[in-house]
Amino acid sequence: MSLAPALLDRIRSLDGRYHERAYLFVLAALEYEQRRRGFRGHITGQELAWACREFALEQFGLTARTVLSHWGIESTEDIGRIVFVLIDVGLLIKQPSDRLEDFDRVYDFAEAFEGSYPWPGLRRRAAG
Repeated sequence: MSLAPALLDRIRSLDGRYHERAYLFVLAALEYEQRRRGFRGHITGQELAWACREFALEQFGLTARTVLSHWGIESTEDIGRIVFVLIDVGLLIKQPSDRLEDFDRVYDFAEAFEGSYPWPGLRRRAAG
């Protein structure tokens, strides 16, 4: 998956902070969440932020935070900024109730990606 050069130019003109992969990642996380739910429909900012966490951990494991950081994503607020750029270029549709603030401090990246990493081996040992 990639973005058309003209679309990428529009995105860069609106907000050049993030790597192209950051935008693709958020779109893929949205698709991931819709597949998990079994339907296409509106997802709130908080729900998308959590879906980005789950998708990143599934795709990148222990390196998830490092990969996201490399693309410029350091917080849930960054996810929100990316979403609103995608809305501005017409790739996503905004509901009247959607606000950039919906992404504010949904979770702490250090805790979400490192402090509460789902270590499968530890769960099995604790249960056994």
